[in-house]
Amino acid sequence: MTVVLPRSTDPRVARLIVFFETLRPGDVASLGDHYAEQVDFKDPFNEVHTLADVQAVFRHMFEALNEPRFVVHDVLLQGDQCMLTWDFVFRFKRFSAEVQTVRGASHLRFDAQGKISWHRDYWDAAEELYEKLPVVGGLMRWLKRQARDQRV
Repeated sequence: MTVVLPRSTDPRVARLIVFFETLRPGDVASLGDHYAEQVDFKDPFNEVHTLADVQAVFRHMFEALNEPRFVVHDVLLQGDQCMLTWDFVFRFKRFSAEVQTVRGASHLRFDAQGKISWHRDYWDAAEELYEKLPVVGGLMRWLKRQARDQRV
């Protein structure tokens, strides 16, 4: 049976949501409280397989962006698998100072110790990120219009 909750009563998921929603640069060192040493992590830009590499991904996030944070909306839980929907809110350091929002989802699998052993993020990098960049954004929006206009 799949359980859909705005917040989870499952302790693994509840503490994970709090962790992600309050994540700060100094917390990257404690990712091992939530991730296994050997973890398969994939998002639109990264594919890594160790805790140290996941920590590097999060460190880079804090180096490249201003005020990044996650807001978790929905939780689907079935056994040792979990799906979170979220907004990722941030400001670019090198481009616009406007607040940006990326909407996405994370599919997680927990190991026997309750740590994440598999993490896959799903979000549309073209729509949610590239279209918001100067120069590249205009090109991406043009390509999207061209593809839409070519539909049969």
